[in-house]
Amino acid sequence: MRDYYTVTVNIPGGIVSVGTLQTVLSLAYEARVRQVRFGARQQLLMTVHYEDMRWLEKDFKQHGIRYETTSRFPNIISSYCGEDVFKTGAWLRESEYHTVLDQFDYQPRLKVNLSDANQSFTPFFTGNLNFITSPEPHFWYVYVRPKQTNRLFRWPELIYTNDIGRLAKAIEESMLDQEHQSEDTLYSAVTNGRSFITQPATQDVDLPEFSLPYYEGFNRYGHRSWLGLYRRDEQFSVAFLLDICTLCLATRIGELCVTPWKSVIIKGIEEKDRAKWSRVLGKHNINVRHAANELAWQTEDHTDDGTRLKHFLIRYFEKNDTRTFGLCFGVQTRPKSEVFGSILVRKRPLLQLGQLALLSVYDLYYTENFNPNSRTYHRFEKGLLKIHLPAQIDRLCRTYSSRRLRETSEALSVRSEESPVQILSVPPGHQCPHCFTLYDERYGDVLSDIPAGVSFDNLPDGYTCPTCDAPKTDFVAIALPDPAVL
Repeated sequence: MRDYYTVTVNIPGGIVSVGTLQTVLSLAYEARVRQVRFGARQQLLMTVHYEDMRWLEKDFKQHGIRYETTSRFPNIISSYCGEDVFKTGAWLRESEYHTVLDQFDYQPRLKVNLSDANQSFTPFFTGNLNFITSPEPHFWYVYVRPKQTNRLFRWPELIYTNDIGRLAKAIEESMLDQEHQSEDTLYSAVTNGRSFITQPATQDVDLPEFSLPYYEGFNRYGHRSWLGLYRRDEQFSVAFLLDICTLCLATRIGELCVTPWKSVIIKGIEEKDRAKWSRVLGKHNINVRHAANELAWQTEDHTDDGTRLKHFLIRYFEKNDTRTFGLCFGVQTRPKSEVFGSILVRKRPLLQLGQLALLSVYDLYYTENFNPNSRTYHRFEKGLLKIHLPAQIDRLCRTYSSRRLRETSEALSVRSEESPVQILSVPPGHQCPHCFTLYDERYGDVLSDIPAGVSFDNLPDGYTCPTCDAPKTDFVAIALPDPAVL
């Protein structure tokens, strides 16, 4: 008998009602669970001692809470966690996400991804069924990846929002029960005797350039704020999350969002309630000022090996001031697991006796154009010892930065040749190092009632970042591009 069980509670689309989460956490606490994690597929994970497992199972069943101790039913993931707070498309909104999720009245056996095509916060192609918004309102691209393969093909048609659940179930039955794997036979099996609302898919989805937003701390959007919560060890205290649930209910916030970066986003925080949230963070000693490059990592679920390697590499980055802007990193320690990253570290045994790895080495890969949504990997180095890994990742980061600089320089050169420009004097800008918000005196700061023309030095001493509330003293001076050449 196992001493501990890993329990997974799926959170479809990464959206969980506060009341449901409070119930799950309360029952877990009664089962002596004190720490929980969130997984890369936006699910809730907890480790339960076998003596407490039967009581937790009984309580979960009484409350109608679905759970797993295996990985038979992967969670549906979605980009809803970034809705409103990050870049989103023209027509996909909260109601459309819920419309799609409500169609899944069964537990999918295939991995399902729902993605806004205009964002890069959540992955597009890590699922077996990948639904991505098209420019045509309420129609979606469908990309199918057969289980345990890296082969990806586009469905011949765009699918209407209200038919996504039905199509997903039909593809799953044809692929898993009838074992249709090729594009043509799968399409024939699914459409035989079934009709869906579709439009022709005439071209592939246009992938956005990757840019990971800063998703931690308090950030304003409109007249409200959202709060991103990240933990270095990926462990969230159950007591802290229960206090979060209590405060959400008291301030009329109905749901929380879990991200693929194993963090939590709470939307709709009113300005009058900011002090209450700060008190809860202070009570549990929660820090929300981690460096941006620390947030750009995805590790596997159910293992601490990848997390330890991540911390080892981050220490090197901090010591050597390695530039990682525009990149995200994945750490893969198991051969069949999947992580999301533009730079991928794969651990493998150099020598192995049965299940025992005597010596581990690391292979280093990067994706096509360093876009983490690409399914094409290029090997950069292989067989690295752990001590040599940080310097090689640093070298790969520099390769990426040099490529971007060269592409930018070539683009500016072309524009300069097309039309001569007048050289203007551009004042320096100042940037928040935490969320990268820019203060440009030519435009001022509308949210803080600072008119255009006020230099940074003349800002009041109490001025704070309009996005994350960092103090004025944290800002750093940067050179701004000349708008005449942009």
